[in-house]
Amino acid sequence: MPVLPGAEPFRHEGGEVGVLLCHGFTGSPQSLRPWAEYLAGQGLTVSLPLLPGHGTRWQDMQLTGWQDWYAEVDRALRELQERCTQVFVFGLSMGGALSLRLAAKHGDAISGLVLVNPANKVHDPLAVALPVARHFIRSTPGIASDIAKPGSLEVGYDRVPTHAAHSLRKFLRLVDGELPQVTQPVLLLHSPQDHVVPPVDSARILARISSTDVTETLLEHSYHVATLDHDAERIFADSYAFVGRLAQSVGSGREGAASGG
Repeated sequence: MPVLPGAEPFRHEGGEVGVLLCHGFTGSPQSLRPWAEYLAGQGLTVSLPLLPGHGTRWQDMQLTGWQDWYAEVDRALRELQERCTQVFVFGLSMGGALSLRLAAKHGDAISGLVLVNPANKVHDPLAVALPVARHFIRSTPGIASDIAKPGSLEVGYDRVPTHAAHSLRKFLRLVDGELPQVTQPVLLLHSPQDHVVPPVDSARILARISSTDVTETLLEHSYHVATLDHDAERIFADSYAFVGRLAQSVGSGREGAASGG
């Protein structure tokens, strides 16, 4: 199936510091593309992959599960590690959960995490029926485009495939158990008004990770897809400053030189 316009993966060869960006459940790279382009403009090497089953039709996602989505970001991370001296991982929503698992598994090979409205649990009370219901109900209403900014739209599915939702639920439980293994510096930005992932998810993540260098920022003017919302520029600037604090080469002129200007 052809990829939806705007949902294509993004890659930029920049300097010796790399950033992997992980998009959310039923979303696409489009939700993070402005962020990726901003970081590329600062001279960083950037990888924003398209997760399997995403960016085409929701029916395609029925054939995928968390193992497929995680394998793709793990592959992209290893590519960056071969190319860069330091690598950071950024994630939105489920992409935040993927980022946390990468951090738990790769340890010091990841220099830091930036999480935007990261998911920790499927809160829908009907989710407990997914193990059985997914065999009878193929999809439920979509969750894309929870954005406060008028005219800003997310390229994502208008339906949630139930097989994939069942897999997501299992994945989030797995990641929750691995949170104490996360020790890297963390910048977590979350929206008090989020109609997809409630603030309690961010609170639980912050309570369970073992990181000592932690910054929490409230995105007062945005909903769930904050990277396309009123607070987007703040996310971009704060995340780059976070990288600059932890990567010596950033801001010294070496990144721009390495990327060829």
